[in-house]
Amino acid sequence: MSTVLVSGSAGFIGGYVVEELLRRGHDVVGIDNYSKYGKVTKSYDDSPSYRFTEGDCRDVALMTELASGCDHFIAGAARIGGISYFHTYAYDLLADNERIIAASCDAALKAYAGGAGRLKKVTYLSSSMVFESTDHWPSVEGDERKVAPPLSSYGFQKLAVEYFAHAAFDQYGLPFTIVRPFNCVGVGESRALGEHEIISGNVKLAMSHVVPDIVQKVLKNQDPLHILGTGDQVRHYTYGGDLAAGIVRCMEHPDALNDDFNLSTSEPTTVLELAQVIWRKIHGPDRPFRHVSEEAFEYDVQKRVPSVEKAKRVLGFEATTTLDTMLDEVIPWIRQAVADGRI
Repeated sequence: MSTVLVSGSAGFIGGYVVEELLRRGHDVVGIDNYSKYGKVTKSYDDSPSYRFTEGDCRDVALMTELASGCDHFIAGAARIGGISYFHTYAYDLLADNERIIAASCDAALKAYAGGAGRLKKVTYLSSSMVFESTDHWPSVEGDERKVAPPLSSYGFQKLAVEYFAHAAFDQYGLPFTIVRPFNCVGVGESRALGEHEIISGNVKLAMSHVVPDIVQKVLKNQDPLHILGTGDQVRHYTYGGDLAAGIVRCMEHPDALNDDFNLSTSEPTTVLELAQVIWRKIHGPDRPFRHVSEEAFEYDVQKRVPSVEKAKRVLGFEATTTLDTMLDEVIPWIRQAVADGRI
């Protein structure tokens, strides 16, 4: 098996990726600076197949040292959060994430050394937000270069990640695969560190993604439930374990070389439908669901619908975990996190 460098290994999606790599028998080298949540404990911290470095992914020398001892590099480190997070930190997301991807590519190019080094490929984590400005659905791989560029700084920078991947290949021959996760749902998100507070009704948002923020509102007995916008926004909520399996398959599969893939469930769900399911799971069927709409954020995309045909056809990958199953795992985790004061 391979030795794989995972940047952002203590993060939300990164945690699922490390677990999947270890499950498949790979050795993993992780790096993270704990900037999002502070220091966290992961199930794999004591695995003999996992080696962790606490460090800054903008440090080219450090990243080069780590990448030079690895066969693959999954470039997942980034400042990322839910809709409130990337509005609050619009400049920081753009600036920091650009520095992270530039340093990651610089390091990978040195470790690849024109094919003479040990590093064989970089698997880049992009985002569904590259399709932010689309006017037709589903979004097919390739649309990101045909539709208008994203308006949010986060979406724009994630599109830049894809341009880094293509440019490093075009000029230096660095092999790549680009993956676009859609709306990850799972355990592991806590309250984001930072001096800013975003209030929704009587609840301070964790500035994580929509699922943990709605769950904590319901657990804290917010009634009526405050929803951003009308709640008609369409999303494809995809389990973190499924996404990790898809990411690792993209890393391993020979037919993924120098190509890009949407990774997502095929099932659409509106935010209002999501809220109603969460409400019933926590309060039961007898408590009436009530909600009010708050002013939506500027870049709250109304519709994100991916084509998943290519990943299925080329890689044999499908994300099959149902929203019901995801929530049965996530709600108890968030309940405990609320009790512990982490959300």
